[in-house]
Amino acid sequence: MTRVAERPKPFVVPEYCKGCGRCITSCTKACITMGTEINPETGLIPIVLDLSQCNGCGLCFDACPEPYGLRPQGEEAAFELLDPSTVLGPRPFDAPQPEPRPDTSVPLPEREPLIVKGTYAAAVGAVLAGCRHVFGYPITPSTEGAELMARVLPELDGVFIQAVSEVATVNMMYGAGGAGKRCMTFTSSPGFSLMLEGISYMIGAEVPAVFVNVMRGGPGLGNIGPEQADIKLVCRGLGHGNTHAIVLAPATPQEMLDIAMLSFELAFKYRNPVVVVGDGYLGQMTGKVRLPRRMVEPGIPEWAVFGDHSHRGNLICSLNLSELGLEQHNVHLNEKYERMTAEEQRADLYRCDDAEILLVACNTPAQLAKGAIKELRDKGLKVGLFRPITLWPFPIEALRTLLDRVKRLVVVEASSGQLEDELRLALSHADVLPPPLSHVRRMGGILPSQDEIIEHVLGLEEVR
Repeated sequence: MTRVAERPKPFVVPEYCKGCGRCITSCTKACITMGTEINPETGLIPIVLDLSQCNGCGLCFDACPEPYGLRPQGEEAAFELLDPSTVLGPRPFDAPQPEPRPDTSVPLPEREPLIVKGTYAAAVGAVLAGCRHVFGYPITPSTEGAELMARVLPELDGVFIQAVSEVATVNMMYGAGGAGKRCMTFTSSPGFSLMLEGISYMIGAEVPAVFVNVMRGGPGLGNIGPEQADIKLVCRGLGHGNTHAIVLAPATPQEMLDIAMLSFELAFKYRNPVVVVGDGYLGQMTGKVRLPRRMVEPGIPEWAVFGDHSHRGNLICSLNLSELGLEQHNVHLNEKYERMTAEEQRADLYRCDDAEILLVACNTPAQLAKGAIKELRDKGLKVGLFRPITLWPFPIEALRTLLDRVKRLVVVEASSGQLEDELRLALSHADVLPPPLSHVRRMGGILPSQDEIIEHVLGLEEVR
């Protein structure tokens, strides 16, 4: 009697199984079930085999759409994972080294100053920095910046898209920034909160973009009055994981323009989002703004996923399924944050040469502090202003040089201590023991007044 050879039973190669389930429906003996554990190399869940009832029919081999996902037993020793190029042949295109297309600087004719509000100034600065892609969703008190961009960008071969939400906005920015385009949005506190998931993705994927956040009162919907309610959010809460971005805090419409231009330079220098924060008054405040002598015509970065032949080998992604690989990526991000901290601390010092009482303030409260300093100086008090322009990284090195003679720090802010928390944290990390510290605070859409600052300083023990 002729002996029939035993038919081979299957084994699964997890790296090739995508868990489609076709083999499950093909098996008449219910030997195949969906797995429960993610394969860390693919991020997919492969199937699980129980061969106790398997008759080796081979139907699962025919049902499997993946090359080598299910293989006959006996081929384990001969099986090895192969590079796709050896299995599928060479790529249909080559992936050349991207050709650098650097930015160029274009001279501007001399112009008379503009009289514009802060949001308009930031929009003008962005245009001069080469931004031609703006996405956004209306929200008071930042909408005017987007409105101006919607008017001027079509005349400049640019694009403005009003997205259906802030969530859609940030994902459009991910796409434009990933293509190497200079893009931005105007938003305010509740809208910025909705963008945080996308910002976290952009930081992880190293995609540059600029977010202008004109802060208003909170929490929740709050109101549309000016507040510095988002300092802790932009400095410590940009999404899950190891996320940081340079945070710039202008104080005048002129700085709104200048810092908007600077923000694009920094975003592409570090391949990272940059956040510009102003309060509601600054966004709506009208002031004199002088245009720069030059504007930027942007090129295409080497890393961009631009779609042309030179860049088609590039890939941008914030997904890293290997624990070791993700840890190494975070080490890389930390090294970048350290460079930012070392190179990008910015501060403005006003009447600080002999100051014994130092006010610390940013945005519009810094302007009110300057008015208070003038009156206090007239009374013979040596008061100065330390104005952080970068809230992250906090400019601790500039502050450290002043503290030997300063007898008192006074933080002036329109929040419940968010700026003070950044100051205290920076002092702690720098191992600096500060002088006595007090504060003048208002919230809910109310800014500290000049009179409140003066009254607080005159009531200090050092003055009495």
